Amino acid sequence: MRRFLVIRFLQALLALWVITIIVFGLSHLTGSPIDALLPDDASPEQIDNLIRHWGLDRPYHVQYLTFLGNALQGDFGESLKWRGQSALGVVLQRLPATLQLGGLAILISVVVAIPLGVMAAVRKGTTLDASANVIALLGQSLPTFWLGIILIWVFAVGLGWLPTSGYGGITYMILPAVAMAWFQIAALTRLTRSAMLEVLDAEYVKLARLKGVPEWQIVWKHALRNAAIVPLTYFGVLAGSILTGSVVIETVFAWPGTGWLAIEAIRGRDFPVVQTVVLVFAVVYLGLNFIVDALYAYVDPRIRYD
Repeated sequence: MRRFLVIRFLQALLALWVITIIVFGLSHLTGSPIDALLPDDASPEQIDNLIRHWGLDRPYHVQYLTFLGNALQGDFGESLKWRGQSALGVVLQRLPATLQLGGLAILISVVVAIPLGVMAAVRKGTTLDASANVIALLGQSLPTFWLGIILIWVFAVGLGWLPTSGYGGITYMILPAVAMAWFQIAALTRLTRSAMLEVLDAEYVKLARLKGVPEWQIVWKHALRNAAIVPLTYFGVLAGSILTGSVVIETVFAWPGTGWLAIEAIRGRDFPVVQTVVLVFAVVYLGLNFIVDALYAYVDPRIRYD
């Protein structure tokens, strides 16, 4: 167990290092931020001074090594767009909004998908099973941004039940959270259904039924726990995808989280903030998957890591 976790942790660090290289390279492909920071009538002297101030005159590999060394100390540089603020500080200001929205989307996904997948497997071939398959098909077919726009049109503009956009209480979170969760509900429902169908056909389930164990106990206690390894594996992907996929939804609903911040930073060619946003997302994604790996042993004792 310990050896497995150490290996997983080292793999996560290696992945994070590769991500820093990719992010640094891609962020510099958008062009120089000097054009966005200075007016069109800026003098060559002003341009040269700003380039030297931000260290943009140094070779790319030197800039990367400087960035990496500072990042290891928790210093991601100063924001080019939000003057006087550190890049990490700007991201941390927006992160709670993304966590709120992502947390609600994850809750909706789990609460809806797990019971729906279990019941679809138990009632295979019925109307409930067919409805679950339709929901899964639509969920994996509809683009998230399009669904968000339709939700705004129906529930905010048409019915007037909910706000169209902005940041606030639970009423502001419902539409974007549902839009974010819809695809994950579809995927998690199908995975849960498939895993439950395999487990319900196992010999120990048939034996439990012959012994007279109540059906609800067989399904929700014994079968679901053994089938949970499949949806649990996907849960790390689900949580990471919802948090990192917030860029589109936060832009559609004008939700002031890190996703919308990333768009603003890219438009302003704010390299430090873009790099920090992606690295924070990467740490969250890798961390969640590491936790999922550690939970395998608890969910399924048959798994051995030695």
